Amino acid sequence: MKRIASLLVALLVVCPAAYASDGFEKVRCGADIPKALIGQHLSNEPVAAIESRYAALGLKNLGSYDASDTLFSASWLICGSEFELIVDEHSLVHDALQFPAHSKSSPGFIGSCRLKGKDIPGTVIAVLDNEAGKETLAAKAAWKIDDKAARFVKLDSEGLRCPRDGILTQDGGK
Repeated sequence: MKRIASLLVALLVVCPAAYASDGFEKVRCGADIPKALIGQHLSNEPVAAIESRYAALGLKNLGSYDASDTLFSASWLICGSEFELIVDEHSLVHDALQFPAHSKSSPGFIGSCRLKGKDIPGTVIAVLDNEAGKETLAAKAAWKIDDKAARFVKLDSEGLRCPRDGILTQDGGK
């Protein structure tokens, strides 16, 4: 038993990455960032520590959203682009998507939407067309979070409308 414990301690000293993994060690700017993230575990250490360790990636946490009882969507700025991650309760990244740029005129969105007047079950992430005076906005691009497969599924944006209350762009699309 002492021999096993000594071996484990030696491995931790020699291989600190084995216990200090934070999911971003394989990410490189200019490479396939979603591929590098999928299957990795995110650390539960303070975000500021992770961001400072990966300053060269321009890493910045942009927040998260509960997508279901067991999944959440985490948003990160990496290498100058925004990425949405589907993460489970064990901090495992199941899917990653480079999210299109969004702004006041094309705000980002996460929440519930309607397709041709009918509610779409589950969580949708989208970039919307900020139509002045409208309470629901047309989607320019959208994905649904498939809770069972823990994946982003591209949606046809034709007829897809989402409420203003799910806008996540900093200025709220106003």
